[in-house]
Amino acid sequence: MIVATPDSPLELVKVYVAFGIFPGASFAIINGQDIEKHVFGYERLKPEPVLLQADMTYDLASVSKVVGTGTLMINLILSGKVGLDELLTDYYPDFKGSGSTTLTIRQLLTHTSGIDPFIENRHNLAYDELRAALNQVTVTSDKTFHYTDVNFILLGFMLEAIYGQDLADILQDRVFKPFNMHHTSFVAPDKTVATAWDLPKGLVHDPKAQVLGRHTGSAGLFSDLDDLIAFSQAYFANPAYLTLMQDYAKANKARSLAWDLVGLETSAETSKNQVGQWLLHTGYTGTFILLNLKTQQAVIFLSNRVHLRDERKQWIADRNVLIQAFLKMMENVV
Repeated sequence: MIVATPDSPLELVKVYVAFGIFPGASFAIINGQDIEKHVFGYERLKPEPVLLQADMTYDLASVSKVVGTGTLMINLILSGKVGLDELLTDYYPDFKGSGSTTLTIRQLLTHTSGIDPFIENRHNLAYDELRAALNQVTVTSDKTFHYTDVNFILLGFMLEAIYGQDLADILQDRVFKPFNMHHTSFVAPDKTVATAWDLPKGLVHDPKAQVLGRHTGSAGLFSDLDDLIAFSQAYFANPAYLTLMQDYAKANKARSLAWDLVGLETSAETSKNQVGQWLLHTGYTGTFILLNLKTQQAVIFLSNRVHLRDERKQWIADRNVLIQAFLKMMENVV
């Protein structure tokens, strides 16, 4: 059992709840076979406070990228079924954007694609219109790191072209079932934490995922602690995933495939010359997963920080402090 200290992440979570950074949080700490689960605070504060329960699911937001599309893409690459430097159009010829003949799988997975994600009038587009617009986005010559959902939306479309199924069914069959994840889906179950208080409960927060639904490769999944513990353990059980602990980006920022690479001294940002020992992915709604494949440690953190307000810049700063606190704690127990 890890004992909380005044500067520990366990105490930080309580401070964050007290200051309204998020209503509550569910998180798990994994050290080999030792698993601790913590639930603290409230599911929601409006119209009245409701305490969190241990088995509730959350809107993962961009953590969906690694839990779903990213993991299946990694599996295809590690098995040799897809080549990292092959073109997206080799597998998904429907993509017709300017510059499409230069767009590789590696670039999409490391956010070095050069895609300009701007889509005019995006929030007013229906499904067919949004999908058509995504298939026409411009690919620029700038191959530095620029994070955008469009990279993983296109990878999701590619997977649908490969398997001839909706992405939701592909992920269930090829990731969630093999990983023993029983509560992860694009459909929110009844016991789902309210995300934004003015958003209908169970409706995904991400606007593109609201339109694309079960075809969204970048966001839209709901999951709980138990499933994400099983997800982490599946990564630990497969030695092939150790190859992810390197820089695949060939750009200005070290990135693994789908995952960021972080370390204790990097404030959750890794320079090109300092590749971290932890895989990280964060989600807009207040979620993140940290994995250390070598020491078989993990932190799974679920919150609904957009519940009452959306102060993204401040949240990034607060989140990075929390991530660093978890990293410090985890590296001290190895």
